[in-house]
Amino acid sequence: MADKIHAALNFKPFEGGSGCTDDGYQVNILAGNDSARPYELLFMALGGCLYSTFEEIFKQKRLNCESVAIEITGNKRDEVPMFLKECNIKFTVKGADKEIGFEKSLVLACKYCSIYRTLEHVAEMKAEITFV
Repeated sequence: MADKIHAALNFKPFEGGSGCTDDGYQVNILAGNDSARPYELLFMALGGCLYSTFEEIFKQKRLNCESVAIEITGNKRDEVPMFLKECNIKFTVKGADKEIGFEKSLVLACKYCSIYRTLEHVAEMKAEITFV
């Protein structure tokens, strides 16, 4: 059976709130400048899930790099409901030993990342990789 996922959120009307994990990690949500908005949290979740899948694949391929940076941008539809319309993901890999291996790893990561696969049902998803 899959791991149970749980988060608890508390809000005060018109003031925002916070979400907390079972491990005690807390993030402010919709609380002005000191907080994240829902789509920012969604993109962070996507980036974290996609990176962990990518890392597992390039680890299995015995590839190495110095670091990986991910930028995610997107647009919502103009009509209601305002679903995510498109999502662009840019991986920048620094110090890759075998670029073609990392390119193939990203293709596979997009195939196996559950959040990516969930979002592709409503949005046009694009992922690219560059090397520095």
